[in-house]
Amino acid sequence: MTDNITGKTVIITGASSGIGEATARLLAAKGANVVLGARRADKLQQIADAIESAGGNAAWQELDVTDPARNDAMVTLAKDTYGGVDAIFLNAGLMPSSPVSALKTNEWNRMVDVNIKGVLNGVAAVMPTFTAQKSGHILAVSSVAGLKNYPGAAVYGGTKWFVRNFMEVLRMESATEGTNIRTATLYPAAINTELLGTITDQQTAEGMKGLYDTFGISPDRIADVVAFALNLPADTTVNEFTVGPANQPW
Repeated sequence: MTDNITGKTVIITGASSGIGEATARLLAAKGANVVLGARRADKLQQIADAIESAGGNAAWQELDVTDPARNDAMVTLAKDTYGGVDAIFLNAGLMPSSPVSALKTNEWNRMVDVNIKGVLNGVAAVMPTFTAQKSGHILAVSSVAGLKNYPGAAVYGGTKWFVRNFMEVLRMESATEGTNIRTATLYPAAINTELLGTITDQQTAEGMKGLYDTFGISPDRIADVVAFALNLPADTTVNEFTVGPANQPW
């Protein structure tokens, strides 16, 4: 396949660990300029230093995706450092799953803020640039919980169903408006990241740990899919990717 990654500038949210970190390292190794955002500045610094030590290009900035101004600042950083922005990978997310009856309303609201509003803020930040240049690629992480219903994931799944709907409508509107903005929505299954550490409901946490111990796969596999989507020719797109272990039962 033709190399369509080298020289691209890609913003990555939730870049301090897991899928975001794996994607940043892979894209940088393939010649992309990566612009990393997350809440943990120390981790971002370490990842960026490692990328640059290996000969890649990385800039970073502390990011709270729930703050529109901080998302706008990521676009400014990309433009100031690399002269523009070609793609954004909206990866930041939380998964403190629990039964509805547990009434963990603070966690519900936090998921809505990060998983939904974080995506909206990221899209709003890049949309003026992508519309003006009539090109751009928006990639977002949904979940298999955005395709199917799972007990314990009513709110988490609801946020991921939102991402699914929003990204599909965004794709349709782009086609209608002629802005050439491509989209890709990823539906990961059990990926071994820090998400399990956000589950405070003990019974749910134990069940999820057993599931991940059996079926969990590396975040590198998701990074491979992101690279594949970005590497497609400008006139080609694949809109949805479901990624999980080969023997997944769901």
